[in-house]
Amino acid sequence: MTWRPSRKILVIAHRGARSVAPENTLAAARRAWHLGADGWEFDVQATKDGELVLMHDETLVRTTDAREAFPSRAPWQVGGFALDEVRRLDAGAWFVAEDPFGTLASGEALPEKAAQFRGERVPTLEEALLHTRELGLLANIELKGTPLSLLADGAKEGVVEKVATLVRELGMEERVIVSSFDHTLIRHLKRIAPGVAGALLVMSLPANPLRYLREMGADALNPRASAFDSEMARGLRGAGYGVYVWTVNEPDELTRFAREPDVAGIITDWPQRLCVSRMRARGQGRWRT
Repeated sequence: MTWRPSRKILVIAHRGARSVAPENTLAAARRAWHLGADGWEFDVQATKDGELVLMHDETLVRTTDAREAFPSRAPWQVGGFALDEVRRLDAGAWFVAEDPFGTLASGEALPEKAAQFRGERVPTLEEALLHTRELGLLANIELKGTPLSLLADGAKEGVVEKVATLVRELGMEERVIVSSFDHTLIRHLKRIAPGVAGALLVMSLPANPLRYLREMGADALNPRASAFDSEMARGLRGAGYGVYVWTVNEPDELTRFAREPDVAGIITDWPQRLCVSRMRARGQGRWRT
């Protein structure tokens, strides 16, 4: 299983199976695997001491207990904390307390196991990749344009280089794709590590997607679902590029995209819904127990 486009649409769990587990944690990766996903997407940012950790927001407040653990450190930006401090935080209790998708109340998130989420830690990129390999999943590493965009160019390139080095050291080139809204990061990735796949995240389509992908040296385009165009996808797929659509959650939309012949993968908060839609659309998919 690789990121190269094939007849099978890949089910990619957004920040892990975040509808039923705390996002960007190893627990979310495990739930994604159990639910039948092919891979998981997660966000990477740099700590104060230059280590790479999984976190979506610019601050630690929403998905950890940073406010309580470090009350005097407002505004709790990721880049303001060293790795050993981030490791102390609880990245799972908030999910149990808030039930953000209502899946604990509905029973879909296995409420009898919810207590296990308490004490879940923020993983490092290395921990996430090792767990990805152990589970046999693919990994879509999103490099956040912000706050990376606030760094000097050399520092931004340093993050890309750390990611590329780690992927190659672990021998995971075939299992990883690196994406970003900051397309200069992907261009740099492809210059230094052409064997690591790179994808351009976009809110709207470039005027000429094929030419733009070639200019950036990228391997795939990841458009917002509302920007998807079937003719565009057909042209890119025919030229050997992947199209990975995000973030698709509604059952009807999942079924629609699962039937698109030129979509390489779908990124969703609800991989369990997508696996059902994929099986209905193409007779494919699998469930794990």
